[in-house]
Amino acid sequence: MGREDHIDLARETPVRCAVLTVSDTRTEETDGSGRYIRSALAERSLPVTGYRVVADDPERIRAAISDLARDSEVILINGGTGISRRDTTFEAVQSLFEKTMPGFGEIFRTLSFQEIGPAAMLSRASAGVAKDTLIFSMPGSTAAVRLALEQLILPEIQHLVWELVRQPQNRQH
Repeated sequence: MGREDHIDLARETPVRCAVLTVSDTRTEETDGSGRYIRSALAERSLPVTGYRVVADDPERIRAAISDLARDSEVILINGGTGISRRDTTFEAVQSLFEKTMPGFGEIFRTLSFQEIGPAAMLSRASAGVAKDTLIFSMPGSTAAVRLALEQLILPEIQHLVWELVRQPQNRQH
């Protein structure tokens, strides 16, 4: 079975998404990136099962992920992926991953380099699987979120979820 066969089978896979914004300064009212993610999902008829804005604190990030994972196959995180002292999303998310998808971060930084140049290396965008939930962690800028969603995540989201659920397992969050 080839890639196109997988894509065809995946078209009917239900995908429920949650959105998590990590920021010490944004609120639900000022969260343009979170709003963009929810809008992009709605345009593709992908239900949003939860949305949160949490401070850049590893314990709060992990708690929000655990809670959002109960009703979602995918969690889309934006913010906290840089290298400043307060950027802890990468460490929080990595501690949860059972499997990593290094290609996401690698390709994201390559595409980002084409747009913003060497500053792309500051991003610690990452993706992986934690307890049968796909987690994508993106920078907080709306331009970075748009790049990740439109060029990487949304074109493959149903296929990725299908890969996780096609072999029966006990889903436990």
